[in-house]
Amino acid sequence: MAASRPLRVAVVGTGIFGRNHLRVYKELEQAGEPVQLVAVVDSNAAAASESSAKAGVPAFRSIAECLSAVGSIDAASVCVPTVHHRVVAEELLASGVDVLIEKPLASTLEEADRILRLAVQRQRVVQVGHLERFNPAVTAARKHLNKPMFFESHRLSVFTPRSLDVDVVLDLMIHDLDIVLSLVGSPVREVRAVGLPVLSPKVDIANVRVEFDSGCVANFTASRVSTERVRKLRFFQPHQYLSLDFARQDLLMIDVTAAAAMDPHRLAAMAELLAQPGGHPSAGLSLSKVPIEPGEPLRLEIVSFLDAVRNRTRPVVSGEDGRVALELALEINRAIAAHAERAGLVI
Repeated sequence: MAASRPLRVAVVGTGIFGRNHLRVYKELEQAGEPVQLVAVVDSNAAAASESSAKAGVPAFRSIAECLSAVGSIDAASVCVPTVHHRVVAEELLASGVDVLIEKPLASTLEEADRILRLAVQRQRVVQVGHLERFNPAVTAARKHLNKPMFFESHRLSVFTPRSLDVDVVLDLMIHDLDIVLSLVGSPVREVRAVGLPVLSPKVDIANVRVEFDSGCVANFTASRVSTERVRKLRFFQPHQYLSLDFARQDLLMIDVTAAAAMDPHRLAAMAELLAQPGGHPSAGLSLSKVPIEPGEPLRLEIVSFLDAVRNRTRPVVSGEDGRVALELALEINRAIAAHAERAGLVI
């Protein structure tokens, strides 16, 4: 693909995620990047018209209508509800379009496999929208990996009516599942989980324990019915503790010397204390805040996707990565269902 020719892109779906993709593509185009936003697609005429007016591009009710009117498209963001990912992705891939599919990749593994098979057949790029992979704090943390053995993840959000076509595991927790899977690099050995519906018909809050073949253990908590917003990941490795805040894009690192044998939970509590204003290191602890260059994860994700499209390279978050995260999320949902049955709960 000629480097001088701008990539022609479209966005399918104009919900919250779709509107953000439209904004970023337009910002990149206006900044002189080699990309041209050419269309927005949504079966909802009113939503499509509103997004069309804001982005300054034509709107269409279907992919077929779009391709017929604007001609060839190089790439597209798939931002429709998860239950429609397969149908939309397959139509785009069959038309020779590379796709960035919002997470999760699909509703089922069978649907995910159909997308990936077609991508191989048509030699198309499939990237999955696990945008926290592009969070500058995560990028910084990767540079300090040294056999992590314990993770603790909290992703809490206030209730909103969006994404209710999936449960909290596929909605929120899957971000952290993907990140931990990429950091651990070991097969899953065991999953234990509990979850409950609270304000929707699907599970709204869940707690999960995952053990890997490497011996690493990860605890995940996700809620979309919280009174506060929290997006944090902590992990321990030999003589070191790291605390990552996704929202603030902060990474706190504590090297442990004399305190190496202390209980990890006590260290976590101490780290939180040290992170507060006026906190001071204790004997045996060396506290440092890792320098991070801030950036918008979605913009970094889309730039990475466009690079993969232009250079025909494997995306940072490939379709296969998205399938692995989906597989674990679905296993967690089965564990939640099994726990509910044992406990006599109706979910």
